[in-house]
Parts: sequence; C-alpha cells; structure tokens
Amino acid sequence: MDLKETEVLGDAINDHWYYSSKVKAVEKFLGKSPVNTILDVGAGSGFFSKYLLKNTSAKEAWCVDISYPSESDETYLDKPLYLRKAIQPIHAELVMLMDVLEHVEDDIGLLSEYVEKVPTGATFLITVPAFQFLWSGHDDFLEHKRRYTLQQLESVVEACGLQLKKGAYFFGGVFPIAAALRLADRGQSKAKTPKSQLAQHGRFTNALLKGICNLEIPMMNFNRIAGLSVFCVAQKP
Repeated sequence: MDLKETEVLGDAINDHWYYSSKVKAVEKFLGKSPVNTILDVGAGSGFFSKYLLKNTSAKEAWCVDISYPSESDETYLDKPLYLRKAIQPIHAELVMLMDVLEHVEDDIGLLSEYVEKVPTGATFLITVPAFQFLWSGHDDFLEHKRRYTLQQLESVVEACGLQLKKGAYFFGGVFPIAAALRLADRGQSKAKTPKSQLAQHGRFTNALLKGICNLEIPMMNFNRIAGLSVFCVAQKP
C-alpha cells in the first residue's frame, strides 16, 4: 500500500469503501490456508498485514518498504510487526505484493528476488491496477510505470517460476463508473498537477460503493472479465 494514499485518507482509511472492500477480498481470495508468518513487500503502513494479523491465524508480519525512514520492531494486537527497509531470506508462508509491481521498471526481476527469499510451498498474493486505458493522474501521482491485464500479470508470475493457482479481477461492480469518470477526466487533466483520485466520501456514497463491492466478493473468483484491480495467487513449487 502506497504511503501517499495513507497521507490522503488518514484515519478514515479503515472505513473507506476501496480499502475496506479490498481487505475483505484479500481474505476471500486467500481462503483458509493457515499462515504463521507474513512477508509484506512494499507494505507502506502495513494496512493489509495488520488486517490479516487481526482476522486470521497469522502470528507475525515482516513489512518491507524502502520508504521507511528507519527500521523498527513493533507489536500489533500483541503480535510482532517488523518494519524493514530490506530483508534477508525468511521462512514466510505468505508473501504479499499489494500494488507494488507497477512501481518498478523490472517487475519480473523484483518478484523473482522475493521468490528466492522464501521456502518451497510459500504462497504469493499479488495485486496490481488493471487496464492501461484507465491510466489517469492518479497513476502519475503514485508514480506507476504501467497497469496490467489479468493475462499480463499471470505471465509475469509464471516467468518467475511460480505455479499459478488462480487469478481474477476485483472492483468489477464499480468498474463502469470509474472507467467513465477517468475517461471523461482524461481530456481535461493534461495541464493539471497529478493527484490521487481517492477521496473521503460522504457517508451515503461510501456505504453505497462499499455495498456494491461487498456483493461482488463471493463471486470474485470467477471474474476474468473486468475490474479496477487484478488479483493473483501463486505458489513456489
């Protein structure tokens, strides 16, 4: 999770329709496989790791992000939470790259680096923003290099030697709304300063968007058509 978005949403992030829906989708997409140690690459605030520490059997999380001003050992709900700028090989059952690969030129190289750091059998959960035609000032603000189709992300995963388990799009329910807004904004945004499109909505709008996304979660495994995010689960053979 990008620290820039944490700064935009502040304390409201836990109830924001986008992130509250996304963490529930993460839990659904991962299933019930037991996890002791999480390695969260490009973790930012550790939002996703903290959710899993609270809501699953996970016992500890290692959050890695080059943006951290310093390294520290913390606790979250009495569970260890380690913040690191880099990490050596680690015995982690779950590796998360939540909207990370789109930030680097060599996405295969970055993913391969972490494939080498974890043991055989480790599960990888990867998300990226979907569809290049949805590019907007939001991507410029977050310094993205690209957006992906589901097939493109699956190709990256397989190129790193991972065994693909499943892939899907999420935020399909709000996809038409977001696509229309982004395409309409594109013609007016060339002279604008890039900025995040995440905002603190009113209670009704936030609840409506959250409700649309929550209805989608039970069916997300089957969505290989469209959405704002691409989800992929893979395993190191």
